[in-house]
Amino acid sequence: MATQSRPLPVLFRPFKGGRVAKHILLIGFGLVMLYPLLWMISSSLKPEELIFREPGLWPSQITFKNYSEGWTALKHPFGYYLWNSAVVTALSVVANLAACSLAAYAFARLNFPLKSFWFAIMLGTIMLPQHVVIVPQYIMFSKLGLINTIWPLVMPKVLATDAFFVFLMVQFIRTLPRELDEAAEIDGAGYWRIFMRVVMPLCLPALATTAIFTFIWTWNDFLSQLLYLNNPDNFTVPVALRTFLDASSDSSWGPMFAMSIIALGPIFGFFLAGQKYLIRGVATTGLK
Repeated sequence: MATQSRPLPVLFRPFKGGRVAKHILLIGFGLVMLYPLLWMISSSLKPEELIFREPGLWPSQITFKNYSEGWTALKHPFGYYLWNSAVVTALSVVANLAACSLAAYAFARLNFPLKSFWFAIMLGTIMLPQHVVIVPQYIMFSKLGLINTIWPLVMPKVLATDAFFVFLMVQFIRTLPRELDEAAEIDGAGYWRIFMRVVMPLCLPALATTAIFTFIWTWNDFLSQLLYLNNPDNFTVPVALRTFLDASSDSSWGPMFAMSIIALGPIFGFFLAGQKYLIRGVATTGLK
C-alpha cells in the first residue's frame, strides 16, 4: 500500500520571498533606466524657464508650447527632417537586409576558395572602430562628389559592411537542415532559387532582428550624418536636434526635448512591431 507524502514543515518549505525580492530589484533597476526618458517627457511639458529650476519629474505647470514652437523653430517644419531620416533609414534597412543575407548565404552554404580566411577577415572587422575608417571613407566619398548627399550613409550598407549582421545570419542559416537544400536541388533549383524560396522564408527572425537594429542605429546615428550632411535641406533628425543648441547664444531646451520625444516615436513603434521576431531571432541564433 502506497504511503501518502506529508507536507513539509514550514521551516523546510521553499522561501518564496526571494522571488518577490528579485522582482522588486528588477523593477527598481527598470525605473532607474527609465528615469532619463521620464525626465525628458516631463521637461518637454514644462515652461522653458522651469526646466532646470524644478528638476523633479512632476511639473508644477504644464504647457504644450514647446511642441508647437519646436515643430516650426527651424528652417523647415520638423516633419521635413523626420521624412529625411525615414528615407535614409528605409534605404539602409533594405540595403542591409539584401546585402547581408546574400553574404551570409555564401558563407553558410557555398564553397569557394579561402572561405575560412575571408570569414575570419569579416569577423575581424567587427573589432575595428568606426573612427578608424571614417576619415578614409570621407576622402573617398569626397573624391566621388557624394558629400552632402545621402549616398555615403547608404552605400556601405549595400556592400554588407556590417559584419555583425552577416555573422548573425550565418549562424542562423547554419541551424537550417541541409536536407532542405538537397531536396530543392533534386527538383532542379539552383543557388539563387534555393536562397529565395527555401532559405529566406525560414530566416524571418534573423531578418527581423537585422531590420530592427539597423533601423535603430541608423535613425540615431549622429556622427556620420553630421559629417556628410552640411546643407540644412538635407538634415536628418539627429542633426536637426543639434541645431536647437547653440554655444554662442541661448539654447532652446524645451523645444529640443519636445522634438526628441517625437523623434523617439518611430523607434518605439518599429521595435514593438518586430519584438516577437527579435526575441525569436536572438534566442535561436547559433543553436543546433
